[in-house]
Amino acid sequence: MAEWLHHRARINGIDMHYVEQGNGPLIILCHGFPHIWFSWHRQIPVLAAAGWRVVAPDMRGMGQTEAPADPAAYDVDHTVGDLIGLLDHLGEAQAVFAGLDFGILTIYDLALRHPERVRAVIGLENPFPVHDPNISPLAEAALQAKEHFIHIDYFRPYGPADEALDADPRRFLAKVFYALSGDYRYLDVWSHPPGTSYIDALPEPTPLPWAWLSELELEFFVSDYSRSGFTGGLNWYRAMDLRWEQRRAFEGVKSKPPFYFIGSENDVDLEAWHGDDPIASIPNHHADVRAVRMLPKAGHMMQLERTDEVNAVLLDYLAMIGR
Repeated sequence: MAEWLHHRARINGIDMHYVEQGNGPLIILCHGFPHIWFSWHRQIPVLAAAGWRVVAPDMRGMGQTEAPADPAAYDVDHTVGDLIGLLDHLGEAQAVFAGLDFGILTIYDLALRHPERVRAVIGLENPFPVHDPNISPLAEAALQAKEHFIHIDYFRPYGPADEALDADPRRFLAKVFYALSGDYRYLDVWSHPPGTSYIDALPEPTPLPWAWLSELELEFFVSDYSRSGFTGGLNWYRAMDLRWEQRRAFEGVKSKPPFYFIGSENDVDLEAWHGDDPIASIPNHHADVRAVRMLPKAGHMMQLERTDEVNAVLLDYLAMIGR
């Protein structure tokens, strides 16, 4: 922890916060929602000790990075522009990129549009971007929301969700982290009827500390979201149809950079959003698949839930990529 360097820079028109440790070839770690750079705090020192320059940004709208109010500022052009701008700011032509959730989906967009900037991609949980050409994601969520609660539709309108989450960040984060973990089946949240609030749909977590998260670690997330609010993170959802339109041009195009994947058997995204056999579908989306590993028992919070196993796989993959 003593070797973390916190930086703030003007990148792609926003004030970005990122954490850096180590020297050597560059790896950039990109988080999802509702996470921050700290999601990678158990990976950063391990990868740095292995001889890598590790950078973990707070993604646009989250943590200590600026949160534009307009959802249009979270489209592919802006989010990919953030990663290109970060590379340029760091003085690097390329990096290995690893990510989860919205973070890895942004990396996939980058790899399709600017493969020359990507040495390799390491995907966690989300093996490829989901794109149904026949219906947009927000339209699909609206149809599902007529049958049961679904968070994507709950987040869509500005106001109610923002206010509910901002009112008690600690309660929301504890509940959603627990629900996303391997200790709970997240899709049980969908059993609640339309009109349920997210806070009420989420399960009551067991008291902290958990086997994989301490009260102090949760406080890092609570502190940042108490300052920033959740609107920036929710705008990633509100921009889903914009990104869906922009991804049309790459429908059926395979990503060129070398691809490595880590999944977990209890991940909600693999269960619900990537088809019946997402692992078998990976070669349909990536032209150069190098390795695929699955971890038992872990859920969507895998780098915290199974830290040692995730770190070991990351180090194996980076050894394959080479310095």
